[in-house]
Amino acid sequence: MKISGSKHILPIFFAGASLGLSAQEPADSISSVTLGGVEVASRGPSTRKLRGSVTNTDVISSGELLRAACCNLGESFSTNPSVDVSYSDAATGARQIKLLGLAGSYVQMLTENIPNFRGSALPYGLGYIAGPWIQSIQVSKGASSVKNGYESLTGQINIEMKKPQADQQVAANAYVDSNAKVELNADGNIRLSKRLSTSLLLHGENTFATHDSNGDGFIDMPDLRQVALMNRWAWMGNSYIFQGAVKFLDESRHSGQDASHVHHAAPPEGLYTIDIDTRRWEGFVKNAYIFDHENDGNIALILSGSHNEFHSSYGHKIYRTGQANAYASLMFERKWGDNHALSSGLSFNYDNYHQHMQLVQADGLPLTDSKEIEAVSGGYAQYTYNIGTRLMVMGGLRYDYSSVFGSAVTPRLHFRWNPGEWLSLHGSAGIGRRTPHVMAENNFLLASGRNIILNRNIRQEKAANYGIGAASTIYVANKPLTLSAEYYYTHFYDQLLTDLDMNPHAVIFKNLDGRSFSHTLQIELTYPCFKDFSLTAAYRLTDVKTDYGRGLVEKPMTSRNKGLLTASYAPDMGKWQFDITCSFNGSGRMPTPYETADGTMSWSRRYHPYAQLNAQVTRNFRHWSVYLGSENLTAYRQKNPIIGAEDPWGTAFDATMVYAPLHGAIIYAGFRYTFTKY
Repeated sequence: MKISGSKHILPIFFAGASLGLSAQEPADSISSVTLGGVEVASRGPSTRKLRGSVTNTDVISSGELLRAACCNLGESFSTNPSVDVSYSDAATGARQIKLLGLAGSYVQMLTENIPNFRGSALPYGLGYIAGPWIQSIQVSKGASSVKNGYESLTGQINIEMKKPQADQQVAANAYVDSNAKVELNADGNIRLSKRLSTSLLLHGENTFATHDSNGDGFIDMPDLRQVALMNRWAWMGNSYIFQGAVKFLDESRHSGQDASHVHHAAPPEGLYTIDIDTRRWEGFVKNAYIFDHENDGNIALILSGSHNEFHSSYGHKIYRTGQANAYASLMFERKWGDNHALSSGLSFNYDNYHQHMQLVQADGLPLTDSKEIEAVSGGYAQYTYNIGTRLMVMGGLRYDYSSVFGSAVTPRLHFRWNPGEWLSLHGSAGIGRRTPHVMAENNFLLASGRNIILNRNIRQEKAANYGIGAASTIYVANKPLTLSAEYYYTHFYDQLLTDLDMNPHAVIFKNLDGRSFSHTLQIELTYPCFKDFSLTAAYRLTDVKTDYGRGLVEKPMTSRNKGLLTASYAPDMGKWQFDITCSFNGSGRMPTPYETADGTMSWSRRYHPYAQLNAQVTRNFRHWSVYLGSENLTAYRQKNPIIGAEDPWGTAFDATMVYAPLHGAIIYAGFRYTFTKY
């Protein structure tokens, strides 16, 4: 007799590359023990901190992702207090994340521990991975390992997708919501032999209707169509391991004014429309030779590449790019006894952006061509000293040479001290760098009448990050109460500033010439109040200030306070599951407004606090589950998020002043099917 959930695969990391070695572990963090053919299960937290890791890492399991619809990666952080996800503008549907109070461009995005979603893929990349494809997400805050390069300024987010060598499985997922959005997902894997496995993952989504709830003539959310597929292969030998995959994505977004929603005569220029088309190819291969099983000695070679064809138009403004990336990493890793470990390697990264653009709102002008090419070669060494699970210290050093910016040295240091089972202390310090690609990463700002003013001598961004934290588990009423607190400070030496204050009718990209920093303090508490019920509460205080040339000011559209409360109840051995998430977002500063013709201000100087409530109920069967839920039950939405919507061809038009949800309550429903052959 078996009393358990379905099983999934957790990766074992080789040379920091997640080469796909795996161990069986029950899903949704259900711990189990088998006694004479009877398996008794108990439910644990589906988000956990890696106490055995020297870095400050949260693991979001597949069970946590099932607590919400999680149609894509951007919707996978709704129950996570560390990562904020919001819309970058009120027209394109592009989502952006924030970690430690700073933009997602300072977070190194990884898939299978390979750098990904760079440049033109950055504004829309959160929608490029379907939620049902994800096995787990690791969120590392602060200075991260030097293995993956120097681009992590505030942290890393690594996405592990379903593995072909897992137990043979067929899965499907369907979703529909009140905005007429439909999604279908399917995946399956098969073991062709004892060592060779393959899998196929499919995703499709379509929006069948458009809406204009506030009557401004602009559709609230873009008409979005996406098709994606991925084929993976794995060879799991005794000494040689191979993982490889190829992925294709085709996406189109249509937004702006719609004839069925515009209630006045169209201007002479016609309706203002936004069209964004993306066609993306990517692939990778990972090879590892294990020469010393006892000491985890291995050599790994990773190769990856992508091509992102991106075409966008915002009225008459145009931005197009063909972006190619190639990445290679050769790694060596070995332990010496129980206390010492060394990881070292060489890497190479190549970026090529071939851009065509027209940044003024005029029809018929020739496009301006530009190229941005950078090749970065480097090497690293990272040493870890470990005394059991009590004390871990890891120091790493990188040297890289950029064909554009020259030499760079990147040091990083981590420690974790566990003085007892009830307490864990951790700290980190390090330097991070990144090369900004201004229009590729910020083309959504073209959805406005602002003039684009660009400093041509943009420097590479550089910041130092320092963090310290503690986690403690004590028993209250014979139940574990987990409390954690952490503080991070990020100081920029060089930064690309997006100045929206100096001129309300312009966006100015320029180098930092002054101070810029972020302070973040977060407290989190988790407690299983009673059987089958778990409660998590978190509070974060963020202080982000930048000198745009007129003294230090708050970074615009950044809430100073954030609160999160999540509750999960799964009675009757998990047959039912009830999930509620309530978030509180504090007030913040808006960019400097301008005075309109009637003497009023174009927008308020500050926005008010607001709360959101999400809920979902799931009924689980042996192979099936059905779910019904709602996002933004409080129905709070930003009033008139598009400034000057009545004249989108004028200089007063601006769809980028977004700080809150753009839609009211959304009701959704769906089903999941999983069949696993053990």
